[in-house]
Amino acid sequence: MTVDPGEPVVTFPPVPRTAAAERAVLPTVGVGLLSLGSLLVLLLHVLPPSNQIDPMTRTISQYALGTNGWMFDVGVLALAAGSMAILAGLVRGGVVRAVSGTSVFLTLWSASLTVLVVFEKYDFAAGQHTGASGMIHRMASLVAFLSLPAGALLATRGAVRRNPSWRGPAAFTRWTAIASWACVSLLIYAVAQSFFTDVSWWRLFPLGAMERLIAGAEVVAVFALGHWARRAATSPAGTGPAGVGPGGADSTGVAGDPVRDAGGGAALVQ
Repeated sequence: MTVDPGEPVVTFPPVPRTAAAERAVLPTVGVGLLSLGSLLVLLLHVLPPSNQIDPMTRTISQYALGTNGWMFDVGVLALAAGSMAILAGLVRGGVVRAVSGTSVFLTLWSASLTVLVVFEKYDFAAGQHTGASGMIHRMASLVAFLSLPAGALLATRGAVRRNPSWRGPAAFTRWTAIASWACVSLLIYAVAQSFFTDVSWWRLFPLGAMERLIAGAEVVAVFALGHWARRAATSPAGTGPAGVGPGGADSTGVAGDPVRDAGGGAALVQ
């Protein structure tokens, strides 16, 4: 094929990836903070002197009362900050609205984790059974355990209908949320039965093991949300059908064709 020297040659610049890279920063940082927080809490199980704590009978917060309790504080705060970064990534990626059920519940989750650090649990080994700090710590734990699976499950509502490319991360998030609810149901059952039997709720199941099961399932759910946020940020389909982003602009920043995009420019957030 020959080109007429007098005919102008039209070139198309590559699609810029700067915007996608910027959107991916928040979920990437969030996943990194989650990994750091999880690692620190896991190390408390194997490093002395905290490795002397029985993980079957003692809750995770017991580590905060030891000499290396700073690892617990830093780890939990990293989980809280990472969760908020992932929430911001979900909002920027168009997965959820800034004001939505998911945003409220994930904010409650992160705020509750922060409260757990500020207010320490009862030190039963030292004979402490009463006090405002321990009660606030206990209530914050309950709020955190209930909020995270609710927020994760709400994020999946109608996600595939809004964007078919989210089918995989939405399904993964949904199953992690369901698994979290299944673990939390053990705690709910233990508390409920204590009103009708002589068995205390913290004795029905090994308390430490049950709490670690719940916490582990919920951290996995946050990781699933982080993966979804990164997918929404980096994938062209993550900004909308056929690469059309919020406000009708495509991935190049050019406004979408109102005829071509008819029916595809609907809001992608819940």
